[in-house]
Amino acid sequence: MKLVPPQPSPVNRRQFLQSAGATIAAGTIAARDTWAQRTPPSPSDTIKIGLIGCGGRGTGAAAQALEADPNVQLVSLGDAFRDRLDTSLKSLTAQDTIRAKIDVPENRKHVGFDAYKAVIADGVDVVLLTTPPHFRPIHLKAAIAAGKHVFAEKPVAVDAPGVRSVLDTCAEAKKRNLSVVSGLCLRYSYGFQETVKRIHDGALGEIRTLQANDYRGPIWVKPRQPDWTDMHWQMRNWYYFTWLSGDFNVEQHVHYLDVCTWIMKNEYPVHAVGMGGRQVRTGEEYGNIYDHHSVVYEYANGVKLFSNCRQQQGCHNEMSSFVMGEKGTAEVSERRLAISAGSDWKYDGPKNNFYQTEHDELFASIRNSKPLNNGEYMAKSTLLAIMGRMATYTGKQITWEQALNSKEDLSPQKYEWGPIPTPPIALPGGTPFL
Repeated sequence: MKLVPPQPSPVNRRQFLQSAGATIAAGTIAARDTWAQRTPPSPSDTIKIGLIGCGGRGTGAAAQALEADPNVQLVSLGDAFRDRLDTSLKSLTAQDTIRAKIDVPENRKHVGFDAYKAVIADGVDVVLLTTPPHFRPIHLKAAIAAGKHVFAEKPVAVDAPGVRSVLDTCAEAKKRNLSVVSGLCLRYSYGFQETVKRIHDGALGEIRTLQANDYRGPIWVKPRQPDWTDMHWQMRNWYYFTWLSGDFNVEQHVHYLDVCTWIMKNEYPVHAVGMGGRQVRTGEEYGNIYDHHSVVYEYANGVKLFSNCRQQQGCHNEMSSFVMGEKGTAEVSERRLAISAGSDWKYDGPKNNFYQTEHDELFASIRNSKPLNNGEYMAKSTLLAIMGRMATYTGKQITWEQALNSKEDLSPQKYEWGPIPTPPIALPGGTPFL
């Protein structure tokens, strides 16, 4: 497997962010008054899409975006690795229903750490951000500064500086009437919406306790190849490095933590304490993340959220959330949506593909000039998951304010295809809170 050519001038994270802002200001990624920002757009106008991050989730998001509107076109792709880009494009063009909506010539295929800049500069109206989460704040900032609507896959950061950046960027998107739709897709499920509405309407009375579970088995590992540098190896196995994924309780468990946040009317806990570690995934191929986390969050009114996640083979699998209230209980999960409070209720209404619905609503918001902005909850639910990781990694009780204002920056010193140290594995009681 061939390596991606080294970047000509490696930069650190601060320079990376400054570079994005500077090039936008200078016109390299020129903000333009696209038809998508005018009122009202014509149905005959083609919405041009750029995909940044060509893995499996990015490929799926691109297909859903192309199904979301009759007059859209995928015109640009960007990824750190050329083979991922080529595989994604091959998969997309193999789908009969969207093949005619794809026009990505060689000069609109971009590879490397700066690929996002080139995609944004390719005359697109919407960008799909589906790279490893570490890059989301950087890419989102560049896209909004350039006047693009955005689909941002979850989570949207891996550390508090990233969360703060996303909150600022989404506030700017509101000022500019740009849509930012989150990949926290359960909020777009008709069944989840109806169940949460009933809870909000008082079906359970006062909420006393919540539980969020994410128990699943192992996922992929990509064995290191002889010609891979340290950065290649970590980027290929991004899931197993906290600086890239945030750890799996951030990367995946954020879904059901966000469901609990939704149930709590977007209120966030005041502090958290937890434990976790590496019991099964102990080899160096698993980077520096844990394979289990257990966190107890507490809200200002004393309500507690018990959060548990595990990735171990041969164990019970379950992804769910539960709510205990003064009148009864509820299960809010893909498996079952039900409330038991005096009389039993179970959702039996229409089911939707919520992955598709989030894109349908994004493109409808653009067509109707009624921007959607999921920025507040997508950033703060990401921080909720990061707060839990901080608690498990340090063994300390972490407050919401500490988490939000943390100075911990997980970025590497440089973005270049060369040597990079493997981050240390956190040791509760020894790893400091920063």
